Amino acid sequence: MPEYYEFVTIWRFDAPLEKVWETIKHSEHWHEWWQGVIRVVELKEGDKNGLGSIRRSTWKSKLPYKLEFDSEIVRLEPMNIIEARAFGELDGIGLWTLTAENENITHVRYDWKVKTTKAWMNLLAPVAKPFFRWNHNVIMNWGGEGLASKLGCQLLESKEG
Repeated sequence: MPEYYEFVTIWRFDAPLEKVWETIKHSEHWHEWWQGVIRVVELKEGDKNGLGSIRRSTWKSKLPYKLEFDSEIVRLEPMNIIEARAFGELDGIGLWTLTAENENITHVRYDWKVKTTKAWMNLLAPVAKPFFRWNHNVIMNWGGEGLASKLGCQLLESKEG
C-alpha cells in the first residue's frame, strides 16, 4: 500500500523575484546547481510558457537509493505559482509559490504532497518514514544553498514544516 507524505519547505533569498523565478522555473537546469539532482530530461514540450511540459528527473541523496519520476506542469502563474503533477516512483502534487517581500527579498514556499509507489519503500515505511523525511529535508537544503550560490545571493532562511 502506498505511503503518503506531506512536506513544506520555506526559502528566503536576498534576490529579486524575477531571478529566483527564472531559475526555479527552468528545472531542466536544476542538476547544474542543485546537489542531489542527477538529471532532468524533457519528455514533452509544453506551450511557450512551459504549461503542459513533462520532465523526468532523477534524484539521489545521502541514503543509498535513487528516485525517478515525471513532472507535468499543470498550472503556471508567472512570477507566482508553478504546480506540477508527479507520477512514477512518486505520485502527487508539487506546488511552488513565490512572492516578493520587497524588491530584493524573495520568499519561496514549496508544498510537496506525494505517495511512494516503490514496493520496498512502502514495505519499510513504518520504520523508515522518519529517514525518508530526513532525506527529503537534506535534498531541499541542498536546493536552497545551490540556488543561493547560483544567484550569487544569500539564503536568508531555509526551514522545513
